[in-house]
Amino acid sequence: MSNGIRERVFAFNQTARDAWVALRAAEVAAGSRVLDVGAGPCPYRSLFSHCEYRAHDFAQLPPDLSGGYGRLDYVSDILRLPVEDGSFDVVLCTEVLEHVPDPEGAVRELARVLRHGGTLLLTAPLGSGLHQQPYHFFGGFTPHWYREFLPRAGFGDLAIEPNGGFFAHFGQEAQRFEKMLRPEWRHPRTWTRAPVWLCSAPIARIAVPLLCYWLDPGDTERHFTVGYHVRAVRGAST
Repeated sequence: MSNGIRERVFAFNQTARDAWVALRAAEVAAGSRVLDVGAGPCPYRSLFSHCEYRAHDFAQLPPDLSGGYGRLDYVSDILRLPVEDGSFDVVLCTEVLEHVPDPEGAVRELARVLRHGGTLLLTAPLGSGLHQQPYHFFGGFTPHWYREFLPRAGFGDLAIEPNGGFFAHFGQEAQRFEKMLRPEWRHPRTWTRAPVWLCSAPIARIAVPLLCYWLDPGDTERHFTVGYHVRAVRGAST
């Protein structure tokens, strides 16, 4: 199995999101000013090497939760970005909204720093387990949330794409099942799970994700997706 297929099967969530950001980055004109809000380790910096890229984060998570921060240009609350109105052509904000107590205020602030006609590239989960605690305030965001609140913030021309369907989501959770069932050898109380884990691990970790990868194109409703990728334009008509 090639590395590309392996990633699309066993790490589809991150892989698909990275691919979507890469496609959108390639569409950005050279020399554009790009602000990556909540950039964390700045994994997308290289995708915008043809642009004037700036990174922001609130930078309050320890390394084990943040993955370590990249080179940040701005450190602040997302509701008070220390940049002038309309100073960026593109704002990128990936997997951040669920960690913001006021996501409506956040998208208004993202609109403020975008020029008229500027592009917002936004992703967030629809459903996820608790992570980066205690900064996890929302379980997820639906297409209806984006259609309701992005226009209120001045965005239009919305393109909302689901990241996989039910089967891809199920394949991801099957891998989580195997990981959570796996005995921890330093904790003897978990050793009783070993027979069940040994029997189920190949199925949950390998067979189910492969089957789900094959089945997922058949889910046309996409109501159980892991999240959405959203493109919107400031000032465009809805």
